[in-house]
Amino acid sequence: MFVRRTAAVLAATAVIGAVVAPAASAAGSSPSPSPSVALPSGLYGSTDPTYDGVWRQSLALLAQHTVGVRPAAKAVDWLTGQQCANGAFAAYRADASAACDAKTQVDTNSTAAAVQALGALGGHDDATGKAVTWLKSAQNKDGGWGYMAGGPSDTNSTSVVIGALKAVGKKPAGVSKDGKSPFDALLKLSTACDAEGDGAFAYQPDKKGKLAANADATAAGVTAGMGQGFVAATGYAFHLTGCVIADAPDMATAAGNGANYLAKAMAKTSYLKSALPGAKDQPDYGNTADAVVALAAIGATKDAQKPLAWLEKNSGDWAAESGPAAYAQLIFAAHATGTDPRAFGGKDLVALLGATGPAPSTAGASATPSEKKNDEKKDDGNGLGVWWIIGVGLVAGIGIGFLISGRNKKRQL
Repeated sequence: MFVRRTAAVLAATAVIGAVVAPAASAAGSSPSPSPSVALPSGLYGSTDPTYDGVWRQSLALLAQHTVGVRPAAKAVDWLTGQQCANGAFAAYRADASAACDAKTQVDTNSTAAAVQALGALGGHDDATGKAVTWLKSAQNKDGGWGYMAGGPSDTNSTSVVIGALKAVGKKPAGVSKDGKSPFDALLKLSTACDAEGDGAFAYQPDKKGKLAANADATAAGVTAGMGQGFVAATGYAFHLTGCVIADAPDMATAAGNGANYLAKAMAKTSYLKSALPGAKDQPDYGNTADAVVALAAIGATKDAQKPLAWLEKNSGDWAAESGPAAYAQLIFAAHATGTDPRAFGGKDLVALLGATGPAPSTAGASATPSEKKNDEKKDDGNGLGVWWIIGVGLVAGIGIGFLISGRNKKRQL
């Protein structure tokens, strides 16, 4: 997932012409803050939140809710406090008491991730309603979304927004622009059944309009193509039979082809390989977890078992280094396949995730809004502006772990 966001970094950099180093390494870690910098007490993770604060917080809260843990009220308050008046979220705002302005780099991925978390927690209809309104305003004419409003549509950003729409009870097919829905956008990003594309999804067309298979984008596209978000599951079995050739494929066919591509890509190794420069033949843990969710979402649970078992055996060090978003991804993979996240390869993912942030409230119920403490506001702006370097700040909101995941996002996601 950090890889996915690296691709988003690259995409946004191309749009705004900024020169910025990838915000995440092949292992999925983000830059660590100076020991002298105090992080907000309600924030999950101990690394610099400049590029993934809202993202990792959203995934952490959603993962806890998914396993019946009620997140700490101040953790939820921190996330809601990051929202701008227009409904959008940036990747991170060091001083959330200051009003957002034209320099605030809001993005679709942070916004949609926050909607998925707050929608699941419940009691945040005003916040999610404003966020969805902003997302609709940022929808492109092809029905999809780019990482930043006005940017060309990509599979990962479109997919995370589909998950947000589902989280608030809206049918993605009914959210359209110029007669085009998000699924129309995904179909245009689905490759043909040939040796080059093999039914995968591309992140975006290249400058010549050519589509290149992208495993990360494919995982996102398959899950969203089934109308699901980060938390996905299916109640039926689907048997992969190869790439289905169709003159005018529908979303179900495209999702099936994408799932077939993922299964083939992991057939020998049981994992997806990293697309980051210099990481040849190295495992991509986050995207493998996303692929497990995608296969489960379409019902190909049999094909998800080998990569799931590989994650149980090998993902511990990666998750410990990467932090809350990584633990959340593994919890989503466990949930999608009916696996106990508290006994995942001998590790309790729920406890490990909880240890990266404020202690949860109680088990069972979702968190509800609470009044923010004055000292929380103080923490939110306590010197973190030193991380808002002008050249890098132009692409704030990028760096997760999406995107989408290179979330290439690439994600990026």
